[in-house]
Amino acid sequence: MSSFAWYSTVGSVLVASGLVVMLLAADRFRRLVALNVAASGTLVVLLAVAGRAEEPDPVPHALALTGIVITVAFTGLGVVLARRIDELDEPSEPDEPGEEGDGGRDR
Repeated sequence: MSSFAWYSTVGSVLVASGLVVMLLAADRFRRLVALNVAASGTLVVLLAVAGRAEEPDPVPHALALTGIVITVAFTGLGVVLARRIDELDEPSEPDEPGEEGDGGRDR
């Protein structure tokens, strides 16, 4: 099996498994990790395409590096948004028993 076929197969499996887990998972962080797995599979396929000629093509390598930067930025943004959504979903408890409304927060 050639290296192109091997890396293309591995990348395709990573993309498929990442997308399946992303569609089936309910947890936000699990979906974010699944999206990262799918993005990694895409990068593996790009690198396989770049390495099949005798002289490596620099354009897919540049696209792969750009994809890595975008994936890291998207992951950071996704973690911040997921944490913020989880904080907003948690029910706030009042500071003192019997107190209702703003939960005893200062204005």
